[in-house]
This record gives sequence, C-alpha cells and structure tokens, in this order.
Amino acid sequence: MSLKEYFMFTGIIESLGIIKGKAINQSGNVEFEVQSTFVNELIPGQSVSHNGVCLTVTEILKNSYLVTAVPETLQRSNLGLLEIGNEINLERCLKADGRFDGHIVQGHVDTTAVCEKIINNQGYLAYFFRHSAAPNFITVEKGSVCINGISLTVVESGQDYFSVAIIPYTLENTNLKKLQINMLVNIEFDIIGKYLFKMNQNIT
Repeated sequence: MSLKEYFMFTGIIESLGIIKGKAINQSGNVEFEVQSTFVNELIPGQSVSHNGVCLTVTEILKNSYLVTAVPETLQRSNLGLLEIGNEINLERCLKADGRFDGHIVQGHVDTTAVCEKIINNQGYLAYFFRHSAAPNFITVEKGSVCINGISLTVVESGQDYFSVAIIPYTLENTNLKKLQINMLVNIEFDIIGKYLFKMNQNIT
C-alpha cells in the first residue's frame, strides 16, 4: 500500500469551494462543477476531498473543475443534496513530505448524521449529531471523527450519537457555519477504530 493510498487526507480543510453546476446523467451519476481557489494547481486524475468524499478531478475549466459522484457515493453522503451556490469543504491529498495536522482520513464516507442540537457556549459551539447504529460506527471520547471532511475531536460519545466542539476559526473557515438543526453531514469514523473492531471480530 503506497503512502498516497493510506495517508489520503488529514481532515484539515484547505479551502471553501462553490458549487457552480450540477448535472445528472442517464446512469444516475452526478457531475459537479466546483469553483476553487486552487483550481490552477490541479490536473485531471487528482483526488480532492469534497465534504469528506474523495472524488477524482475529471476536467479543468477556467475557474473551476469537474468531478463525478456515482450512485453509491450519493446514497452514503450528502452530496446529492448540494445545490448550485452551496459552499463545500475542500482538501487536496496530503503530500508525502507534508505536515500531518489532523488524523488519518480516507475520504470514504461511512454514513450521514443529522444535526440534532447546537449549543452556543462561551468561546465555542457544541454540535450534537445522531447517526444510524452499527457495530463499526465507533466513536470514543477524545477520539477523532471526520464531519464534512473536517477532523474533529469527539466530546460525548454514544452508540448512535456524539458531540463535538467547534471553535470560531473552524466555524468561519468551513461550511459548518451554514449548518442548521435537522441538516445532514457526512461522517467518516476513525479507520483505526474500524480496523480494531474487525480484528476483534476475527478473533472471537
């Protein structure tokens, strides 16, 4: 397994993109046109995380680029809900010599979660999320979870819910500032936890 395949992303959002176009073809795939500040640095074939979903750049336009999401991706994520003008969290792959600031994020969304509550505390916002319960959907207090591509620390943890604390910088520089009650976010659970769960099942 190569470094590029394993250390895919870190959950540190690089830029906010704008959805400039959305088209559905006969096979059910959705092609998105994304406006980005780093479009001139991209080449076709590169991987970019979009709200935590790894998608391949298929074409470079003047100030934007194209990516395609297949039905499986649309079913597991919130990408199908995106509309023209929406902001989307973007992160390019980690370079081999890059600083690893977040946690190991593959860009493979496990499921979506609904935002049930937002509490405005002094200096930060507490977000509470509920997701479908599954044995490998694991969070632990002070562990890592990826929400819309953002590496965050779990505050409270349950079988089908968890909470995180969002500081003002993260709020300002990601699309969480647009998040409201009952909206869906993409969730990628910690890969280490999923591997440990799988290993334990094989042992037992």
